[in-house]
Amino acid sequence: MIKNQDISMDQLVSQGTGHIVSDMGGEKVMLSIHNGKYYNLGEIGGEIWDQIREPISVRELISTLLAHYNVEQSDCEEQVIAFLSRLIKEGLIQIEENNRS
Repeated sequence: MIKNQDISMDQLVSQGTGHIVSDMGGEKVMLSIHNGKYYNLGEIGGEIWDQIREPISVRELISTLLAHYNVEQSDCEEQVIAFLSRLIKEGLIQIEENNRS
């Protein structure tokens, strides 16, 4: 588990293991088996969760969200990185360097 790490646009993010996720009225809610906590990811957070099912670069993730939502790129980048940072601190996602060519 990586904590207190800065996230770069080229790093890969993916879902961690040991979580039970359900759709509740358009919002994703999750139970972490590891820490016994419940999380409400919300609608956009749920979309991000779905997008990181497989490793994806933060840049690709933001590009996908920009294509679906009417938001400024700088706002999207700031909000996505803040959201991913919270998920990292809770041990819910994995982040790794992008070694793809």
